[in-house]
Amino acid sequence: PLELAAALDLAAAEFATRLRLVTSEDWARPTPCTDLDVRALCHHVVGGNLMAARLFAGASAAESLVPLRTDSLGEHPVEAFDAAQRELVTAMHRPGALDGIVHHAMGDIPATRLVEFRIADLAIHGWDLARAIGAPEALPAELVELLWAQISPMAPMIDQIGIFGTGPSGSIGEDAPVQTRLLDLTGRRP
Repeated sequence: PLELAAALDLAAAEFATRLRLVTSEDWARPTPCTDLDVRALCHHVVGGNLMAARLFAGASAAESLVPLRTDSLGEHPVEAFDAAQRELVTAMHRPGALDGIVHHAMGDIPATRLVEFRIADLAIHGWDLARAIGAPEALPAELVELLWAQISPMAPMIDQIGIFGTGPSGSIGEDAPVQTRLLDLTGRRP
């Protein structure tokens, strides 16, 4: 199985590949996240990386949310994403950064859980971005398997969490591909 750092790198590479395909006409396109267009989705991902970097550096929940409330993309979204990803990786590799607790807006969580959140956010929103711009949607199998193992135990309550839309549709069978089941579980309708 993938280790957290390798999974984060893979999820970021998947998102970056799709981000590099976005044209000037794509920014206002709708995404599977019905309240986010392509630009807002990319801002959410970049802001989330910056938020996580701040949390690894010891920021409070309120301090960590600043990047989500400001324009994290600016005039050069690809460069903004690359810089935010580097900042996140640097912060999480500081000695002891993964050993403690971070003060996430949802409450105090283990730092390793924050990495899991970023992996899921990058991968799932990478799929959202691909769907929005008509890019290839397949995610690496090992990444999908890791996310399925992390997220599927939440299936009975996922629609109550509020971060995965309406949750599973109930129409996807156990024999469906894991990516299809994962996307459905997270409120997408592939």
